[in-house]
Amino acid sequence: MRILLVEDETALAQSLLKALARHAGFVVDWADSGLLADRRLASEEFDAVILDLGLPDLSGQALLSRIRARDDRTPVLVLTARDSLANRVDMLNQGADDFLPKPFQLEELEARLHALLRRSRGREFQRMACGDLHYNLSSQRFHIGSQPLALTPREHAVLRVLILKSGEPVSKLAILDRIAAEDADISLDAIEVIVHRLRKKLQNSQAHIITMRGLGYCLEADAQGVPP
Repeated sequence: MRILLVEDETALAQSLLKALARHAGFVVDWADSGLLADRRLASEEFDAVILDLGLPDLSGQALLSRIRARDDRTPVLVLTARDSLANRVDMLNQGADDFLPKPFQLEELEARLHALLRRSRGREFQRMACGDLHYNLSSQRFHIGSQPLALTPREHAVLRVLILKSGEPVSKLAILDRIAAEDADISLDAIEVIVHRLRKKLQNSQAHIITMRGLGYCLEADAQGVPP
């Protein structure tokens, strides 16, 4: 899961980068200004944004307005030291999906991020399942039915990207962007090899990885694995 952290406090940002990567399996990119974050969000795809309001150049409120004005629906979790009711209502009205007052516990930040990802695009839990293939965000484990699926760390990382985008094509470059922070030595060619191995491990499940020419890979369920 690729997260953009927009935070100008260097110490806090570096702490969150290390903690989220270690405890939650997120790939976290960091932007220390609103303008930089705006440029990255306009040209790159992220699964969620952690947004601090007190930015030095472009404020968090202004950045949020720009994101929503171009119909970017990426879930946004706002971090703020201004925990008034009026401020919370204002942020929600401007398009924030959730917010967390400072100071906060890492466990709560992780839980709120997981909840945002589950709710993204109005789909409560479907992104964590494809046919009889299931992924538990809390335990970070895959199962086919009730049986655990044995995966290497690289296979796990690639399949995690695909199930979070199940039903949608994901390019090899997008997969690489989401897992490169966990595995700096991985390459585009390696993604092809990993997908080949995953197809073999999923051959007896209802979930399959198809290639969409010019678009990338897509995790889809067999017709019998899709609810009527």
